[in-house]
Amino acid sequence: MRKLIAVVAVISIVPATAAVGADLDELLTRSQEANYSAEQIISCSTPDGVRDAVVRITQTGKDLTLSSSVTDDVEIAAGAGSWSLHESGGLVAEAAVRTGNEKAEPLYTVAEERAVEYLGRAAMSYLLIRDGSPRAELVFDDETGALVQAVTLTIDGDTYCERRFVSLEPDVAESLAATSGDSAQVEGTGPTDHEISGLPDEVAGFDLLDQYEDEDGLRFAYYSDGFFSFAVFETGAHAVALPEATIVEVEPGVYQRVFTAGQVTYVWETKTGGMALVGDLPPDMHEPVLAAMPAPEDPGFLRRWWRNLFG
Repeated sequence: MRKLIAVVAVISIVPATAAVGADLDELLTRSQEANYSAEQIISCSTPDGVRDAVVRITQTGKDLTLSSSVTDDVEIAAGAGSWSLHESGGLVAEAAVRTGNEKAEPLYTVAEERAVEYLGRAAMSYLLIRDGSPRAELVFDDETGALVQAVTLTIDGDTYCERRFVSLEPDVAESLAATSGDSAQVEGTGPTDHEISGLPDEVAGFDLLDQYEDEDGLRFAYYSDGFFSFAVFETGAHAVALPEATIVEVEPGVYQRVFTAGQVTYVWETKTGGMALVGDLPPDMHEPVLAAMPAPEDPGFLRRWWRNLFG
């Protein structure tokens, strides 16, 4: 489970960049290819309290580097459909997400757009609607195309998370090549040729887009509804206690839950191993998604003893 927790830390900092629908495809593509450096504040109002972070961003074309004030020795690189974790100058883990077929009717539509000013610069604001409810407000910088502010909303219209730039420097020409290091160890970079048992192809509007299994048996599946996304990890090892986790009962069982700035992590144990779900989902989406996953079960004393000995 130690590697599972390390991979969880990667996804907890990378913001979602999936396409929303025909009306925003061009804007999001331009945002993903912008050249800039920026400092971003993330603030989320969660059931377990407020979670904040400051993130430093450098984007060159489709290469995006983020580093958090919480983990200065860890850097995350994310590009079109991929992510990697760099620690102490070396590549620890990476994977590429290969998106499946788009929905015939996108779940999200643009309800309104208007010209605004952000950081003293011209920008455009967009309101995203899913199933008749506002779920996000996005602001794009006119000159660079960068997504400078994203406010995600609960089903009741309350603010869940806000990501906003507090500085923006256009036309940065830095490369991510220096972050890869000389002694890279790559884990879980290829797709599996079989399905992860027990996981649905679709749940609550989220489609299973890709899945992987590394040489140690850590399985990874990636879901998106076109804007929000989450990953599910499964390992044969037992589920360890997460630092500062809250124990919560969510149908269909009991889970460990940890909120960080912009992300939530659930960890639980089944009869076959430990599982984790990591995503940027607002709280009202948690229960229907968890209900579709393998349910928490006590593996029993003998199975737990075996896992403690042999992983």
